[in-house]
Amino acid sequence: ITFGSIFLGNVPVHEEVHRCAGQIYGYKGCVRDFQVNNKELFIIDEALGGKNVENCNVPICDYHPCHNGGTCTSDAENWFCECPKLYSGKLCQFATCDENPCGNGATCFPKSRRDAVCLCPYGRSGILCSDAINISQPSFSGTDVFGYTSFLAYSTIPHITFYYEFRLKFQLANHYSALQDNLIFFTGQKGQGLNGDDFLELGLRNGRVVYSYNLGSGTATIISKPLDLTLNIHVIHLGRYLQKGWLKVDDQKNKTVTSPGRLVGLNVFSQFYLGGYREYTPELLPKGSRFKNSFQGCIFDVQVRTSMNQEFKSPGTPEGHPSSGRSVGQCKDSPCSLIKCRNGGKCIESGSTVYCDCLPGWKGAFCTETVSVCEPEHDPPHLCKQGGTCVPLPKGYTCHCPLGTTGTYCEQG
Repeated sequence: ITFGSIFLGNVPVHEEVHRCAGQIYGYKGCVRDFQVNNKELFIIDEALGGKNVENCNVPICDYHPCHNGGTCTSDAENWFCECPKLYSGKLCQFATCDENPCGNGATCFPKSRRDAVCLCPYGRSGILCSDAINISQPSFSGTDVFGYTSFLAYSTIPHITFYYEFRLKFQLANHYSALQDNLIFFTGQKGQGLNGDDFLELGLRNGRVVYSYNLGSGTATIISKPLDLTLNIHVIHLGRYLQKGWLKVDDQKNKTVTSPGRLVGLNVFSQFYLGGYREYTPELLPKGSRFKNSFQGCIFDVQVRTSMNQEFKSPGTPEGHPSSGRSVGQCKDSPCSLIKCRNGGKCIESGSTVYCDCLPGWKGAFCTETVSVCEPEHDPPHLCKQGGTCVPLPKGYTCHCPLGTTGTYCEQG
């Protein structure tokens, strides 16, 4: 690559080059950053010319993106960080919950450096997930601001290999985002099959129902017509026998599809996920089934059978009982009706998970604690420089300066 008279990687054959000894070879490898006299040159955008330069596909884990001792795992498609016990976030960047206040197996997540949010498991609600709730019609809240989805997980559906039928009803949340890219249910895993992953999924994309399955030799997909949003309740009936699948939505005509390749059996071993998924990010799901958000609204009357001679029944062992879940509430019930946030704080609900979003200057579970002028959350932040320690006073603060510095804010050497 040529930058004026600067050559990166090799020199053109027509340039005169003083050779000390032997043959000159061009550089083989990847260059990430290029800087001359403290000025960064953008390797591709500012180049005047070049030859035989390709995009560098260095695995992301080679850049060590995970913080705080997290372990990076990647394959040809994606990557993620496995975090140590006290850290969370996509990059393990959040120091979390040393003194975990959450009860009943809730997921503790840091709202700030000092306050945590409890993402409640199935059957629990409240600030600390201490309240038991009865769920007969589960309500899902999509993907929360921390990147987690609400979901229910049921035991693996047996005998689904060659034949299955599903029936369910759903009611959408009154949000534009509820129609855009939302998972209804999913079962499957990565790394199975000859030309892809075995999976079965149902979701919403751009206001249409999307039904897909992969038997290991390619994905078959049916997309419905746009949903009639004047309907309060939507009804779905779908199925598959060997390679042939079908989908019927509300009063729309039945649609069919035949999966590619020769394979006829669906080999899935994962749990049956309703509304969302356990993983932190959809990139961990098989290729082709990465709905970005979980469902927003209520899903109920889910039934399945794996033979034409069977009766329909609810998933789970025992029947109708999920094995786990997160941030799932009861349809039409608001957990915020039981919470009163103080000092202008706003109650935020995500399924059964609920917390107070505090105005600047306030913190705590109910926004009842003041933020000290010296705390990181204070707006504006203190002005102590060069490692100076902020010490609060009755009116304002002062900076205790380390050795070798002076001034009101330790700004002088």
